[in-house]
Amino acid sequence: MSKRASSKHKIDRRLGENLWGRPKSPVNKREYGPGQHGQRRKGKVSDYGTQLRAKQKLKGYYGNVSEKQFRKIYAEATRRKGDSSESLIGLLESRLDAVVYRAKFVPTVFASRQFISHGHIKVNGRRVTVASYSVKVGDLIEVKDSSKQLAIVIEATQLAERDVPDYIEVDHNKMTAKFARVPGLADVPYPVHMEPNLVVEFYSR
Repeated sequence: MSKRASSKHKIDRRLGENLWGRPKSPVNKREYGPGQHGQRRKGKVSDYGTQLRAKQKLKGYYGNVSEKQFRKIYAEATRRKGDSSESLIGLLESRLDAVVYRAKFVPTVFASRQFISHGHIKVNGRRVTVASYSVKVGDLIEVKDSSKQLAIVIEATQLAERDVPDYIEVDHNKMTAKFARVPGLADVPYPVHMEPNLVVEFYSR
């Protein structure tokens, strides 16, 4: 199983942005990078550097996506008809860990992956333990009956810092969510500005 090697707060500091919009992010206090040179004035960033940063930001947002997985998602996005950057976002948001996070069944995208791997989630009545599972439009995602009263689930449903987007239909009483449609970039409630077009440019160099 892929594991995030660095702390999620370190990702925030390195990128200089509150990537998930969390109130405890260190960027809320220090908007500069970590280390003794963190407050240095930055020089002009090259096109490659700008594209790399866009890739790191989007990849980092989804928590535990490895470089190999992310490149595979990009390859699938470019195979599809239409705008590759929009397809990239649609594929990322169709991942089961992203849907569980968006439905507010868990407080963070990191917790989502663990929650799924521990067998707490069912898709269309069948238990799924693979976080990268691709959810289809119309699929019903639900928290297993014995897991509905877990503290992490109760805490997440009461979070006021984010709302459930309209492409996911959620019933928090039954702890079920339906993937209503594949979203585009404009539909996704990212707390920071994402540039998937630059990610496509990065990989197509």
